[in-house]
Amino acid sequence: MRNSLLTSSSVATPRLSLMFRSLPRIFRPSPPFQRATASPHFSHHSRQRMAAPSENVPKWTANSVREEFINYFKDRGHTFVPSSSVVPLSDPTLLFTNAGMNQYKSIFLGVVDPQSDFAQLKRAVNSQKCIRAGGKHNDLDDVGKDNYHHTFFEMLGNWSFGDYFKEEAVGFSWELLTKVFSLDPSRLYVTYFEGDKSGGLEPDLETKELWRKAGVPEDHILPGNMKDNFWEMGDQGPCGPCSEIHFDRIGGRNAAHLVNQDDPNVIEVWNNVFIQYNREADRSLRSLPNKHVDTGMGFERLVSVLQAKSSNYDTDVFTPLFKKIQDITGAREYQGRFGAEDTDGIDTAYRVVADHVRTLTFAISDGAYPNNEGRGYVIRRVLRRGARYARKYFNVEIGNFFSKIVPTLVDQMGDMFPEIRKKQDEVMENLDEEELSFSKTLDRGEKQFEAYAQQARSKGLDKLHGADVWRLYDTFGFPVDLTQIMAEERGLRIDNSEFEEAKLKAKEASKGKKQAAEDTVKLDVHDIGKLEKMNDVPKTDDSAKFDSSNISSVVKAIYHGKTFVRTTSDLPQGDQIGIILDKTNFYAEQGGQENDTGRLIIDGQAEMEVGDVQSYGGYVLHTGFMKYGSFRVGDSITSEYDELRRWPIRNNHTGTHILNFALREVLGDGIDQKGSLVAAEKLRFDFSHKAAIAEKDLDEIEKKSTEYIRQNCTVYSKEVPLPTAREISGVRAVFGETYPDPVRVVSVGVEVEEILKNVKDPKWSQVSIEFCGGTHVTKTGEIRDLVILEESGIAKGIRRIIAVTGEAAHQAQREAADFENRLEKLRTMDRGPAKELELKQVQIELNQLTASAVQKSKFRDLVARINKQVLDDQKAQQKLELKKALDKIKSYFEDAENQDRFTLVTTLPETTNPKVLSEAINFIKSKMTEKTVYLFAPDLGQGKVAHGCHVSKASLIEVGVSASDWARVVSGSVGGKAGGKAPTAIGSGNNVDKVEEAVNLATEYLQKFHL
Repeated sequence: MRNSLLTSSSVATPRLSLMFRSLPRIFRPSPPFQRATASPHFSHHSRQRMAAPSENVPKWTANSVREEFINYFKDRGHTFVPSSSVVPLSDPTLLFTNAGMNQYKSIFLGVVDPQSDFAQLKRAVNSQKCIRAGGKHNDLDDVGKDNYHHTFFEMLGNWSFGDYFKEEAVGFSWELLTKVFSLDPSRLYVTYFEGDKSGGLEPDLETKELWRKAGVPEDHILPGNMKDNFWEMGDQGPCGPCSEIHFDRIGGRNAAHLVNQDDPNVIEVWNNVFIQYNREADRSLRSLPNKHVDTGMGFERLVSVLQAKSSNYDTDVFTPLFKKIQDITGAREYQGRFGAEDTDGIDTAYRVVADHVRTLTFAISDGAYPNNEGRGYVIRRVLRRGARYARKYFNVEIGNFFSKIVPTLVDQMGDMFPEIRKKQDEVMENLDEEELSFSKTLDRGEKQFEAYAQQARSKGLDKLHGADVWRLYDTFGFPVDLTQIMAEERGLRIDNSEFEEAKLKAKEASKGKKQAAEDTVKLDVHDIGKLEKMNDVPKTDDSAKFDSSNISSVVKAIYHGKTFVRTTSDLPQGDQIGIILDKTNFYAEQGGQENDTGRLIIDGQAEMEVGDVQSYGGYVLHTGFMKYGSFRVGDSITSEYDELRRWPIRNNHTGTHILNFALREVLGDGIDQKGSLVAAEKLRFDFSHKAAIAEKDLDEIEKKSTEYIRQNCTVYSKEVPLPTAREISGVRAVFGETYPDPVRVVSVGVEVEEILKNVKDPKWSQVSIEFCGGTHVTKTGEIRDLVILEESGIAKGIRRIIAVTGEAAHQAQREAADFENRLEKLRTMDRGPAKELELKQVQIELNQLTASAVQKSKFRDLVARINKQVLDDQKAQQKLELKKALDKIKSYFEDAENQDRFTLVTTLPETTNPKVLSEAINFIKSKMTEKTVYLFAPDLGQGKVAHGCHVSKASLIEVGVSASDWARVVSGSVGGKAGGKAPTAIGSGNNVDKVEEAVNLATEYLQKFHL
């Protein structure tokens, strides 16, 4: 399968791999499956003329291919399931729907809602809309360069959920391809799973025999190993052997040796996956109670085979779009040239624009609007990339270009996907708006790019600096991949890491500016210059910040407003001031750790409350307010930081190091720190990771952190020469951070001196070792526990964890335990209003609960189950109460004494649900139309009464009874209002004690009409 674009339910193995890489780890494929993701690259030179698939075969249009596939399976008992949206709103693990099986995941995983339509689904067929753009495996960069990459594609598939299995799947595939589509059987090759002795898996000889019985020659039936022919949903979950069908575009030869060998003319066209096992947590396999079939065939590729084209872009999937582009632009006709042969770039532009308009139309139709975040940013990138190609190679004005192509696409695909026809105007408006916005900066941006490119060439560089790339994005809206295309055109490259570094620096600088604007006391460059000229004001010695005791210091400078003064005695009361000492034990904010607070004291004479501590070029400024007395330059004072505040900060800082270590242990070495905050209340850690962390992994991270803490390891620190420190195996540092030389190394559990004996010893990677200038605990036991409160995404590829340690962690655990007990009591409560009321309160409090994110997730699941139980109980109770109500009504009229009566005014038995009254009225309206009835349903507990009436046609026309007038009489007694469409009226009142009076009034109303 190394050259295949197809795998189970996916046009391309890379596409399905992308889906799984965007899922939590529990769903990720095993390494053997991931290796089977290479795709063929069709060069222009390899585009040989192919023999027709078969003589006397009518030309298959794209629409007829799709229609025939769907109808074939519908005729064989499959339910047509319309394509799900390309925006997977119910699956946050996916940026876009990128495989046919996405919407059936709940069935395969056994978590399908038993009340949903899918729970009864046995056989299904569809053509799924898929988008593959964004992320690590991103086809966007390749679109236009070859003849098969697309950001939008269709996925043909048929499924069996516990119904038919291998025999039928093989038979369907072979019959459809050879009998219906009339492909030459001699050009088809099939594979089967050869088994895996190490995994205890036998060869899938059953499938081999089924292919043989279908008529496939022995030398066209080929074995495949785990990486080629065993499909897994992830590290755990449903899995099974698969069987591929490959097609030889050339024919007239035996191409068995070219199957799965990256030959562009021997391609996979279909894959059948036989899901029959479940991969357990211990990697063992267990047979599933139900066996499933999950297949996938690339629509665009199938069309190219049936139309005898070696390029997807040569088929009528794309040719109508090419024709429209040519009409709009006046460009030459599309000639199918690639690479160096496409000398004017026109053919590449055709492919890019046609592909991109498909993606844009389907994405916007399904609700993915262009913006600066997530999938919206991907869509914006696609549009701007296409717009720039259009202007450069087609020489058209940007502003309403793409929208002119949309109607052609809608004509092509609107019957199959009616949503694009319904949203056509909205799509066109969005495209015009985005294009127009980009056009305003495109000229200026290109000019600035040229200036950056010229600067790079003049310096003999072969790349643009990342800071320049960032400025093109930040100022002119050029996505990085667009700048990369422009750079490649000039023989330049860009450094993505430099770009990310510049981006982060800019954002941090922005934050710093906001913070600085809020500060009333701060030093600027002029102030620092003045200090440097003061011979008696040395740089502050802050080495005592790692100690735990108070120290004696000398006031060296006093800052107020924009001047340095000698004393605070003359300053207005309440003014903020800044103090510089010769030495300090206060921690100035740095490295993500918040500053200390505390006091500067001259016992009995003066005290200053310190609220902020910042370092300016080595001068540590303590800012705050004088509580009493005054300071003078030269005074000897006591520096006293707030130990109660620093304590949790120390816990959280060491906890951050341990969390960083646990993240890499669980998620791998690709985790890089992107930022942090160490505060007294919490710790916040930002890191690089592509997807949300699975609950299982989050639980493991928390457990590993706690295990490390419970070992009560000593925390060591030592200043080490920077070059030596960088060589330490497994040392953690923030990428792009500038570190001093020597740098302080903090090790949790191993003495730094021991590490320095052999810095490259690989065992140090099993220890938390970081460059850090912060404060830490002496032993990890002081931290006690670490609880992860939240895990979320803050930017593309950047995740954030918020956690607490120490007492805050214990408090979170106590709250969780109390809440769990409360949920258990709620679960076992008898059904009724009290349980419903408690459930509502619990749902509110759950959102505000401070507890482990994993526990909260479990609580939400339990609350959801309880809520379902309550709703089921309500439905059952409502059904019972309705039965009692109807029994009372029917028994009254069926009674011998009342057979001639046509009216009834009564109170319903034992109901507190106003819906019962409405249902009873509806029953009378539809089943007892000749009856005139007024019903009351008092709820003593809630202090409300529901009431309603139905007036028969005879009573209305012949007698003149009005439902609205009747209800108005009753409402006058029980309160509230009533209304509705004749001949019924429904109301609700608050005077539940007036029900008997209302019954009498309703009866008296009828008596006026002699009823």
